[in-house]
Amino acid sequence: MSNWFTVARIGHEFLGEVLSQGDAAIDGTMGNGHDTLFLAQRVGPQGKVYAFDIQEQAVQRTRERLVSHGSLDQRVELIQDGHQNVRRYIEHPIRAAIYNLGYLPGGNHEIITETQTTLRAVEDTLDLLVSGGRMVIVVYPGHPGGKLEQESVEYMVSKLNPLKFKVLKMTLINRPPSAPGVIFIEKVAEKSEN
Repeated sequence: MSNWFTVARIGHEFLGEVLSQGDAAIDGTMGNGHDTLFLAQRVGPQGKVYAFDIQEQAVQRTRERLVSHGSLDQRVELIQDGHQNVRRYIEHPIRAAIYNLGYLPGGNHEIITETQTTLRAVEDTLDLLVSGGRMVIVVYPGHPGGKLEQESVEYMVSKLNPLKFKVLKMTLINRPPSAPGVIFIEKVAEKSEN
């Protein structure tokens, strides 16, 4: 099994622990629809997934994947726009989000996520997370622009208030530095006052 699927499975497990029927979630980079499908299955018919990608090819592939799994497209809003515009489409809180950075597998490898738009998207998505909500960011430093994006995202999340967020970084230490890595973020649950 490839590193991508291992990384994706771990990310899905992390999000799946908090994502329930009726929740809202974001796939900030829908790509071929694997993460969107996972989120759609978890939120159920009463939930909502907002999936972003700038490429029509990604939107089409994702729609086809969702339809082939029982018309799950009915619970997903497929948005052909950059993830930095998440606030144009979502105002209410979400329970989970995933960003699988880089380029569209099987697509044009010159079209990549960009550092500045990714940072804005991550910041806005963190603001939308409910208390106890989680976010996964998969980074790919092995392509042009990927290392800078990884370093910038890691720097940004390393500065998050530790009283409000828990942040974990996972890398494959027996692989080259170009191998994908994962950042796990949880918004700290607010303690109820008794």
